[in-house]
Amino acid sequence: MNKKIFNLLQYVLFLGLGIFLVWWSVGKISHEQWEKMKAAITHANFWLIIPVIITLMLSHFSRALRWKILMKPLGYNPGIINTYMAVLLGYFFNQFVPRMGEVAKCTVLARYEKVPADKLVGTIVAERAFDLVCLVVVFAITFFTQIDIIGGYAQTTINNIITDKAGGFSWTNTIITLVIIAAVIGVLRFLLHRFAHIHVVQKLKQVIKNIWHGLTSIRYIKNKGWFIFHTVLIWTLYLVSIWIGMFAMKETSIYGIKESFSVLSMGSIGMIATQGGIGAYPFLVQQTMLLYGLDENVGNAFGWLLWLVQFFMILLFGALTLVLFPMLNNKKTANNTTSID
Repeated sequence: MNKKIFNLLQYVLFLGLGIFLVWWSVGKISHEQWEKMKAAITHANFWLIIPVIITLMLSHFSRALRWKILMKPLGYNPGIINTYMAVLLGYFFNQFVPRMGEVAKCTVLARYEKVPADKLVGTIVAERAFDLVCLVVVFAITFFTQIDIIGGYAQTTINNIITDKAGGFSWTNTIITLVIIAAVIGVLRFLLHRFAHIHVVQKLKQVIKNIWHGLTSIRYIKNKGWFIFHTVLIWTLYLVSIWIGMFAMKETSIYGIKESFSVLSMGSIGMIATQGGIGAYPFLVQQTMLLYGLDENVGNAFGWLLWLVQFFMILLFGALTLVLFPMLNNKKTANNTTSID
């Protein structure tokens, strides 16, 4: 399949899924529920958006510093301002086209800092690999610190699968479930082996290989301690931004760090599932908060509030960066020329 067609189909799929989730979640809201959602948002403390934005912008700055650490073994040390703006541009373009942000931030940094774009690809892979590990760690912390809630939900789900209509243990349902799981694993292994020559399968294997390569690349980093510090800091700031956001609404102000971990876990999946998290992020946040007894309509409003703050923040600072990037660098070039003269 032509690469351009594949990328177009991928974009349509992710964007389409996001639009469908928006349509599906909005379409089932009654007039009374709309009123409850509007009331919850209307009474929100919008001043708290400021510390949320500051926290997220600090996390992006930390990401820029971590990216510089990854570039040092390659022999490059770009300016922190340009690196930070490149990171912001990456987030900006990722709102519209899958993986376009990675291409954009490497390209723009290569243009203004003379760092070969192709050599930056490995650093992006390493970043994604460690972010994946962090997400797994966040899920683990969420599960083990809230075993009574998350574990109870998982147990209920499993019980619904392995019990019959009367509520008793069903060997038939259990065996069918195990057979289906084994069959899916077997089919996947067969397909990966049988169709190893197909582009999609090769790409999947390459992704797995790249993740492993990214994780093992830390041995080449000189400042390992600082790299790990910024990796932890980035995700800690993500968590803090959600925790601060909890206080924006009266109904969610009773929740704390544990619930913020859950929102961070599922919200991150939402950001991956659809283009820019549209539809998926608010929906998963709503479903997560239902576990803690939050009203369905308030949970929906809370999910959309968190997503909209992040979305418009990226649009604003991304657009601003588009203007400032050439302006600041052209000014720097002009000053250097004047000094030479």
